[in-house]
Amino acid sequence: MAIAKLPRQILPNLYRFAPNRDTLGGTAYLLITGEGNVLIDCPAWHEDNEAWLGEQGPVRWLCLTHRDGHGPKVKTIQEKLGCQVVVQEQEAYLLPGARICRFREQLAIAPFLTAIWTPGYSPGSSCYYWGENGGILFTGRHLLPDGEGNLRAIKQAKTFHWPRQQASVEKIHRYLDEKDMPLRAVCPGEMWVICGEKIGA
Repeated sequence: MAIAKLPRQILPNLYRFAPNRDTLGGTAYLLITGEGNVLIDCPAWHEDNEAWLGEQGPVRWLCLTHRDGHGPKVKTIQEKLGCQVVVQEQEAYLLPGARICRFREQLAIAPFLTAIWTPGYSPGSSCYYWGENGGILFTGRHLLPDGEGNLRAIKQAKTFHWPRQQASVEKIHRYLDEKDMPLRAVCPGEMWVICGEKIGA
């Protein structure tokens, strides 16, 4: 039996999980916070990850960025961890049986974490802004930074609505600018970027 790869720390209080086959190779993240830990999207669910998560302290929220990031184990993860699932209202129907916190435009999950609806890749695609570590933006497969650190939409075969996805890039820029939010790193669903430099795969 192969040994599972455990999550890797990429910044203080921020860990990246290995790609999850159940979410088409998507990457999940764990935020360690004093108000309860936060999972961004679903990691591969097996005994090693479950035990590791238990060692990090209680997970309070599981925040989903897009429909491909859900995977088939949302309800199982919720039952095992006792966490609240956060998802944009247009994708809540994809999670029958799970206890869900829906939002429309924005949701202040905690003083340090905000959900922002950014439709395009999927109808309920969302980004999550974490105000710790100099400002981290979790974008799922919706937005990626280019070589200069600028957020760009990427058109894929599964893109739901390309013009909306492009408009969501501007929406994120406005949100960060209007609130004077710093942005140190972007954590998409397949890699993470700091200061415009792609780190890892």
